[in-house]
Amino acid sequence: MNNWTKVFEDQQEIRALIVKGILEERGIAAFVINKKESVYQVIGTFDVLVPKDQTLFACQLIQHEISF
Repeated sequence: MNNWTKVFEDQQEIRALIVKGILEERGIAAFVINKKESVYQVIGTFDVLVPKDQTLFACQLIQHEISF
């Protein structure tokens, strides 16, 4: 996990999956971690992580091409 960086987080899983899909379409490896608590699924977020060497490109892509 030391080689991965969080570039996006949201309370809605669908938004994290959309970001992951767009990043993967652009050739950036990405995965989603579910950080919601396990009982009620109310508290917590879904985090999107990318390799550290692709963090800058991923952040620019998210900032300029994705809006919710």
